[in-house]
Amino acid sequence: MKSDLILLLARHFWNNAFSSKVIYVLMFVVCAVLVFAIFSGWEKYVIQNHITAKYQHKAYQDFVNNPDKHPHRMAHYGHFAFRQKSALSIFDHGLESFMGNSIYLEAHVQNTANFSNAGLSSGLLRFGEISVSMVLQVLLPLFIFFIGFDTVSNDRENGTLKILFSQGTNWKVLIMGKSLGLMAIVLAFLFPLLLAFIAISLFALHVQFSFDDGVRIALLALFYLIYLGLCSFITVLISAWSKNSKSSLVTLIGVWLVFAIVLPRSVQSLGTLFYQTPSKAAFTKSIEDDIMKEGDSHNPNDSHYKALKDSVLNAHHADSITQLPFNYGGFQIQEGERISATIYQQHYNKLLALYDKQNALSKSMGLINPFMAIKNISMSLSNTDYSSYLDFQRQAENYRYAFVSKMNDYHMNDIGNDDESTDGKALVSDHGRWGEVKKFEYRSGGVAEVFKTEGISILSFFCWSLLVVLCAYAFTKKLSVL
Repeated sequence: MKSDLILLLARHFWNNAFSSKVIYVLMFVVCAVLVFAIFSGWEKYVIQNHITAKYQHKAYQDFVNNPDKHPHRMAHYGHFAFRQKSALSIFDHGLESFMGNSIYLEAHVQNTANFSNAGLSSGLLRFGEISVSMVLQVLLPLFIFFIGFDTVSNDRENGTLKILFSQGTNWKVLIMGKSLGLMAIVLAFLFPLLLAFIAISLFALHVQFSFDDGVRIALLALFYLIYLGLCSFITVLISAWSKNSKSSLVTLIGVWLVFAIVLPRSVQSLGTLFYQTPSKAAFTKSIEDDIMKEGDSHNPNDSHYKALKDSVLNAHHADSITQLPFNYGGFQIQEGERISATIYQQHYNKLLALYDKQNALSKSMGLINPFMAIKNISMSLSNTDYSSYLDFQRQAENYRYAFVSKMNDYHMNDIGNDDESTDGKALVSDHGRWGEVKKFEYRSGGVAEVFKTEGISILSFFCWSLLVVLCAYAFTKKLSVL
């Protein structure tokens, strides 16, 4: 009986909502913005991936087409690593506009990613970009608030609430029925939108989705469904709590401003204030200072490397480096590369620890603010979050170290052991060696990584669902028909 009454209330709300022309205007506006977001996201995806693929290929061809050359010169000639955008970046741009997509790889130096869109754009980018995720996170809740702010308060004002309660309705049935009706409108809007996004991406824009992308899309649909369901339920609760429709609308707009605008900006500022990071110049100088304490690998008379040379000579029972079965210069430079890479990684890990604390503060705020939780989950599922950027940096550094080590290995084995051709070896490696270095290819992690990096955000959804149910149970005991 109660289920029939709940469905009746939901159907009644649906009919009333679509009897007004306002909802059609709102839906048209949101749909127009979404279409623009899809095509603008696709355009960025195609253009950037075309550019990165072109220059990754060109950089590799330039590298392998070098003539015979000393391998250490090739290590300093360097290489490039480019990161292509994921297919789901069309849905959620995330942090990609603020993170670089190319890294110059060279010996002894660990460079950061460059050429971010933010660095080439005006300050207006700080206000955000229009994307499908932004519409679902920010505009659609506002859409829900506008069509649902008077779901209960209007019945209280016109006296309908008294009639409903006199006919056996109670607060639990009323809130469930109204919430279900509001959520039905959202579903009628969300699922066609999701299908349209997939259809346009696959058939009109020819985007290639992998199986992993398919799983990510399904999870995105699930989490956005929960997020919008929470927005719908909160709308009905506030409407039931408010004495009139005006106060209900003001309260909902206030909630939207605090959750979508104020809290996210405040948390970012607090994170920077509590966990201050060094400037790029200070970070680089601290690394250089620690490397110099270990010695200069290019200086054969350096005390650290002189001791290293003596130990190598003793191990091979040799009186001079010319008696070694390899080029000692290459060995010494490789040792310097190992030391500098280790020191860099130590400083880099300390810097990442500070960023992790800043991000932990932001993620923990998801327990208070579901908007931040869905934002973090959406970026992670779209491979456009901070973790994806770090993964690119990590893969690029591993590639850089392997590439430089290979050049040092050529130095040790192709070049005379005193850097002179006294033993018949040339001072250069054959240019065919350069083709043995494989082209850099960035590979994104699987969807399982999302549950590792966004565990707090996912937990917050369960906490908010429980909180809303508890609030509804508590409110039903205190709400008044008048």
